[in-house]
Amino acid sequence: MGFGGISIWQLLIVLAIVILLFGTKKLRSMGGDLGSAIKSFKQSVREGEDEVNNKGDSTLEHTSSEDASVQQTEKDKQSS
Repeated sequence: MGFGGISIWQLLIVLAIVILLFGTKKLRSMGGDLGSAIKSFKQSVREGEDEVNNKGDSTLEHTSSEDASVQQTEKDKQSS
């Protein structure tokens, strides 16, 4: 028994039918297109994660500068 009740022979028969229907050249080009799409998707995900991380860093810097200005304002009020 193979994947979910499908035997290896059934998979080979389906593969043979797919090859007969589409041909090896068409399958090769479809595989290349699929590989390019996956590569592009992974690159976009990485860029999105980098963008989120960079925004998080700038938000932390912005927050710390705001905290410093608030602390300075409180010191000014206390000294008055």
